[in-house]
Amino acid sequence: MSEAVRILRDAPLDHRNTFGVAARASWLAELGDARALPEILARAEFRERTPLVLGGGSNLLFAGDPPAPVLALTGQDVRVLHDDAVAIVRADAGVQWHGFVMHTLDQGLAGLENLALIPGTVGAAPIQNIGAYGVEVREFIHAVEAFEPATGQVHRLDAAACAFAYRDSVFKHAPDRYIVTAVEFALPRAPSLKLDYAGIGDEIVAMGIAAPTPRDVADAVIAIRRRKLPDPAVLGNAGSFFKNPIVPLAQAEALQAQYPAMPVFRGNDAATRKLSAAWFIDACGWKGHRDGDAGVAATHALVLVNHGHASGQQLLDLARRIADSVRTRFNVEIEPEPRVIGATW
Repeated sequence: MSEAVRILRDAPLDHRNTFGVAARASWLAELGDARALPEILARAEFRERTPLVLGGGSNLLFAGDPPAPVLALTGQDVRVLHDDAVAIVRADAGVQWHGFVMHTLDQGLAGLENLALIPGTVGAAPIQNIGAYGVEVREFIHAVEAFEPATGQVHRLDAAACAFAYRDSVFKHAPDRYIVTAVEFALPRAPSLKLDYAGIGDEIVAMGIAAPTPRDVADAVIAIRRRKLPDPAVLGNAGSFFKNPIVPLAQAEALQAQYPAMPVFRGNDAATRKLSAAWFIDACGWKGHRDGDAGVAATHALVLVNHGHASGQQLLDLARRIADSVRTRFNVEIEPEPRVIGATW
């Protein structure tokens, strides 16, 4: 077996998910080199059921033990493939996302500054099409390298082939088809800063900066996130638990006429609008709510938290109650952003 591979049986996953909920994997394989995937997937333990690929564990909820073995890609290679006005930077799936963002900024590359301090790994970024503060990662993805277990082939999918949408991609639609092994980013050296979202401009003014750099924007985002979002190392959470709902324009206008304070944002096209899930949840009185150790953050209504020993099922039950209350009061469906493992939504 390759020296880059470590296989564990009956492996605890408590410290491999940011909710900190208890779960166990029948088998867990850690791969420092994605080229070992065919070797691992040929083993009987991993051949019978499609493995769950686990990154930083920041975008899933274990409502039970995973029904399949678990793979963790841990490679840490980062390299510049092409360096010009727009640099092409390739990073292994196992690279920690925030560290990668700060590394690119240190290299004078712009684009990812609004996505600073998002937990998780590079490999998870395209799956979810992570986004924050007016930026989605798809804007800077050049290509995604992925292994297809069914064929044993390695694919290099350009951005169009990834079928990116709001918190969505081809990888999320077919979670068992591909294993993301690396991501290539196209990052400009001349920044085009986005400062008009969720108080970033005000934060920079408060910092006393007149001509901000991409690193200044990242620092502002980090400061805002630390104020609003609990640290998973202190209070278990997976960041925003619910996606902002996208509804037809007529429905958004009717709701806004009834609730003038309700935030409304542009949707996928002129016929849709994106609404604030946090506003709906807060309006239903959930912010700061707690049932035993399962609760909603006092600082942000979108964030479910584990106050200590909540089970994944308890957190899922709370999330369902929240979604039911929003549906009943506003006739709006809100859906989870993390992937639920061991149960159905």
